[in-house]
Amino acid sequence: MESSHHRPDSFRIIWTLAFAMVISVMNSTMFNVALPVLRKEFGLTSSEVSWVVTAYIIVYAVGSVTYGKLADRFPLKNLITAGLVLFAAGSLLGLFSTSYWMIIAGRILQSMGASVIPASSMLIPMRYIPGEKRGRALGITSAGMALGTAIGPIIAGFIIGLVSWRFLFLISLLVLVSLPLFRRHLPEEKSQPGRTDLAGGLLLAAGIALLLLSITQQSWMLCGLTVVVFALFYLRIHRAGDPFVAPGIFRNKKYTAGLIIGCMILTLNLCVPYLVPQMLSSVNGLSSMETGLVMFPGALLAALLGLVGGRIADSKGNRFLVACALLLQAASYLLFSTFTGTSTMLVAGLLILTNTGLTFAQIGMAGTVSRTLTSRQTGVGMGIYMMASFITGAIGTTLIGAVLDSGGSSASLNPVYQGQGGGAFSSVFLIFAVWIIGVVALYFTVFRQSRETAVQTS
Repeated sequence: MESSHHRPDSFRIIWTLAFAMVISVMNSTMFNVALPVLRKEFGLTSSEVSWVVTAYIIVYAVGSVTYGKLADRFPLKNLITAGLVLFAAGSLLGLFSTSYWMIIAGRILQSMGASVIPASSMLIPMRYIPGEKRGRALGITSAGMALGTAIGPIIAGFIIGLVSWRFLFLISLLVLVSLPLFRRHLPEEKSQPGRTDLAGGLLLAAGIALLLLSITQQSWMLCGLTVVVFALFYLRIHRAGDPFVAPGIFRNKKYTAGLIIGCMILTLNLCVPYLVPQMLSSVNGLSSMETGLVMFPGALLAALLGLVGGRIADSKGNRFLVACALLLQAASYLLFSTFTGTSTMLVAGLLILTNTGLTFAQIGMAGTVSRTLTSRQTGVGMGIYMMASFITGAIGTTLIGAVLDSGGSSASLNPVYQGQGGGAFSSVFLIFAVWIIGVVALYFTVFRQSRETAVQTS
């Protein structure tokens, strides 16, 4: 889909979006570091304190597709403004909270607003950047995500150590710096006529919330309720005149295949950052600060190389970039599996390959999937793509946790494993490598064209 809306100053909005992405991602990763402190201060159990993260993920997933749907009807400028105001309101509530449930309420408000950022990170490049420069734009926003991932835990460690966890909410208020820039550089647009399928949206939100809760709580009852709610959602979108998600989008075979492949790849964007800190802690015996220092170089370099990845996508195509991404990931996972627990310097080096592969995959898959959609499908289509990647990532991290809980000292499945005491981690990395090799075969079977073409606006 080629956009006719781009303007000479389009890349100013891309850099603004990248800044907002840094703050949005930091807001997620910073609070992982604060969980032990919050648990002690408020006398909570592990399951209770986990809601600081769980509530954020649930609303973030729901919000990404909701904003995508709303962007098909309402000006993106106004949606971003509303989202950032909600983000700031949640940050202020958290900053001045006097009880644990005020913190949860603040996190929910933050997520309701922050989820406009991942939706916009897909929509703005598609709408306002020419096709030949779109890879560069996606590279910049992906670099913002990688940078936020890199600096979030380290900044959180210093802030919590020097002052208080409350100041993490203060850092989040920096997102307001981007608001006047969004207002200035996004074009004026008119709202489109139509009705919003509120009932369909609520059913989808409830289904996603129940799905993630059934995973995190490992509850069969919630799993059954999830099936019921999604069944009602299915009936709703097939009977409503203007459904929240038009079922016709899934008759686009290329999009559906790209959605599945994208989820298979992007689930590792959550699984790897979840797995590596646990490995460094339990196998290498590192503290939280030491873990952050080991992980920082790889994430920072991946952010810088994301800019290169965008240019590769523009010059060589998304298929070439995805091939590079999957090759980097497969090689790094095999090396991780073989040398788990042997050297923290080796881990730091391998994370450069891993994080670069993850960043390249994010850029390449976004470009691939977006080109299967018409202009009318872009908002909700890319929103569903982002939402599905969050859900599969949550499922993946839950499964990894179960594997580690059941076999933390088991022997590795890798016959050439060189380390000691990290057999379960070695096995998980080996599974990652096999998984990625399978994804390579599937991707190039579905997207076999040597020359990429965009779907024309309908």
